[in-house]
Amino acid sequence: MNLQPASGKPHCPLVSTIFCALICLLCLTACQSSASAAPIPSPQRPYILITAPADATPTPTPFQPFSAANPLNQPSPFPTPTYLPTPAPTLPVSAPLPAPLPVLVTPPVGEYPTPQIIPNSIEIPPPSGLLPQPPNQVNILLLGSDQRPYSSIYRTDTIILATINQDAGSIHLTAIPRDLYVYIPGWTMQRINTAMAHGGFEQLALTFEYNLGVRPDYYVMVNFQDFIDIVNSLGGIDVQAAQPLYDTRTGYGWFYVPAGLIHMDGEMALWYVRSRHTSNDIDRLRRAEEVMLAIGNRLMEFDALSRIPDFYNLYKDRVSTNVSLQDALTLAPAAQQAAQNNRVTSFVLGYGPLYDWVEPFTGAMVLLPNREQVLALMSQAVGSP
Repeated sequence: MNLQPASGKPHCPLVSTIFCALICLLCLTACQSSASAAPIPSPQRPYILITAPADATPTPTPFQPFSAANPLNQPSPFPTPTYLPTPAPTLPVSAPLPAPLPVLVTPPVGEYPTPQIIPNSIEIPPPSGLLPQPPNQVNILLLGSDQRPYSSIYRTDTIILATINQDAGSIHLTAIPRDLYVYIPGWTMQRINTAMAHGGFEQLALTFEYNLGVRPDYYVMVNFQDFIDIVNSLGGIDVQAAQPLYDTRTGYGWFYVPAGLIHMDGEMALWYVRSRHTSNDIDRLRRAEEVMLAIGNRLMEFDALSRIPDFYNLYKDRVSTNVSLQDALTLAPAAQQAAQNNRVTSFVLGYGPLYDWVEPFTGAMVLLPNREQVLALMSQAVGSP
């Protein structure tokens, strides 16, 4: 059963890209429900998430959807983000592996926890130091976990840092690859997508601070198990694909999605963000951001802001977050200004600042950071003075 768009024009403008993703989870404004709005059905387990794979393995694991695409040619009502170009890889997969760095013999200096496990194939880097940020700025982590029902084991395979500048009325979205190999303070060198499960948000926030120079203030984490049901309950979404995608799809063989505006149901949308036989995790981050924008567009068609109580009651129990209703209400004006003025910029931490590396003892392929280039990009993302 699908939602029905509200009649007439929206009573309130869409506040921002990030709050498009959160709008079904948090009340962002005090708009009243529209008298003409259609009722909202209750999906069986309503999560909402813009994310990628459910298994987080280094090998492709395509999902098994079964619906085809319906290309549309309608203009998108949501502001088009500004994507910064990603430099070409500095170390191709076929290149010789770099020599292992020296083993750390003394723990990192400073006030950070010392490692429980000292890696034997790479040196633990020193703390990056916090980057200066403008006043009245908030950093929120949007996280998608691969947690399965009845299991406490999970990884945050989608990590997007949303930076909201309340004075400038701007939003920066920075996608972080799950395979970024970092020091998780108090533990060891490991993929960044394991930090949250190891020690909660405090552990992940400390990992960001130590390696990326930014300490997130808030987080919102959702499970994507019911992603298909949510997209289908919205009647599908219109994804603005920046690049064509040609990849295998179960039930279709090789499947092609052209660049442009493409209508996707839940199965196709999940396949779109998970596919990587012919691409990589960096490209998948871009596609995840495209799907997040598409969900925001669709919610706008439902006049979601004027129907906040309905959406909030439907989804409030399906999210893990430390963002309070008052926090959201405080940030809403800046988010609304960013959307109205098209001041939403997307960043992807990709090749150039990062390069492929194989852990010699496990054979795992990870992404190592070039610290100087990573901090330069993060400085842009958080608007360092």
